[in-house]
Amino acid sequence: MEQKRIIWRCVIFPELICSGVVLGFVIGFLLLEPLISTERNDRLGATVSCEEPAEQHLTLIFAGDLMQHLPQVYAAQQQDGSMDYTSCFSRLKGYFASADFVVANLETTLGEPPYSGYPQFRSPTALAEAMRRVGIGVAVLANNHLCDRGGVGIRSTLDALDRAGVRHTGAWTDTLPADNHPLWLEKDPFRVALFNYTYGTNGIPVPRGCFVNGIDTVRMGRDIAKARQSGASHIVVFLHWGNEYETVPNRVQHSLSEFCHRAGAEIVIGSHPHVVQSLETDTDSSGRIVGVTAYSLGNFVSNQRQPGTDGGISVRIGLTLSENTGQTEYVPEYLIHWTAITKDRKSCSGYRYEIIPAYAEETLPEALRPGLNRFVDRTRRYMSRYNSGFREITCGF
Repeated sequence: MEQKRIIWRCVIFPELICSGVVLGFVIGFLLLEPLISTERNDRLGATVSCEEPAEQHLTLIFAGDLMQHLPQVYAAQQQDGSMDYTSCFSRLKGYFASADFVVANLETTLGEPPYSGYPQFRSPTALAEAMRRVGIGVAVLANNHLCDRGGVGIRSTLDALDRAGVRHTGAWTDTLPADNHPLWLEKDPFRVALFNYTYGTNGIPVPRGCFVNGIDTVRMGRDIAKARQSGASHIVVFLHWGNEYETVPNRVQHSLSEFCHRAGAEIVIGSHPHVVQSLETDTDSSGRIVGVTAYSLGNFVSNQRQPGTDGGISVRIGLTLSENTGQTEYVPEYLIHWTAITKDRKSCSGYRYEIIPAYAEETLPEALRPGLNRFVDRTRRYMSRYNSGFREITCGF
């Protein structure tokens, strides 16, 4: 391009180039022009360029009831005596990697053999290690089965989670640790306070020296207010509530959800019914989402096979915080997944349990696809009626 400009000038002004003075002027101008142009462009760029308002992002995933009936324990036990839960969670590893924090309701105690299932659960400590490997970094523990094995069961559960590097809240021993209630989920500039409460513990008294957060609106309101005073940017309340196997949340759930939002919580997540319940978003006068509620995520994994209990959903909530306005944009989504029971020669029981996302149908043997499709179709029909503001995740990771 530069050569063309030089040739153009020589053709237009041949008589001037014959003059030495003019020739020197022209040569000097040609040598200085790139510098002049660069300076002019720099000034122009400095004038017209402007930085976009800074935005910060945080993604949270919440999973439902992580249960361990005895057939699940036997399936995890290998022929060599080891416990292996890898295949149970492996298909979700990429999905979980899309979040900054993954939270699941651990509805069993962890400890040493002998193991037990319903109605009083004790599961292998290897489950905690498997949770951490797949990306589940947080367990909420305030549920109706935490006291199944007394104080020993609570302590061994907390110890197993601590050794595996899985953080937890909702229950503790001895004293109330500052880093456990609330549990702080931090990624600058986000400082999320996570609270966890349960309706009860199946009538089993909380053992002496142990504490389990019960649903108490007076205390919950005080907890939320204190967290906000302590610098919480957002507040999540994870509640174990509702009636088992009822697909529509009851009046108590609606009332508690409204209370939590009025008290200052932006996100309310529910567990316990073992079936999926409705998803809701709260909006302001402009239509902007300012809060979300998931009444029940159903079963994350279990041995229950009745229609509606053989799977569940997890919700992924993206938060974008604008430094310019200080407002948060919420992107609430849900993923449907189903628990498949497949044959496994390495397992003592000859079977293994696998959580299958709706988008992974092709990875299943033909014989199992109808089960997945029935659950997915059922859940989609339900969501077409009881979902407000959440969109379904349909692509893989």
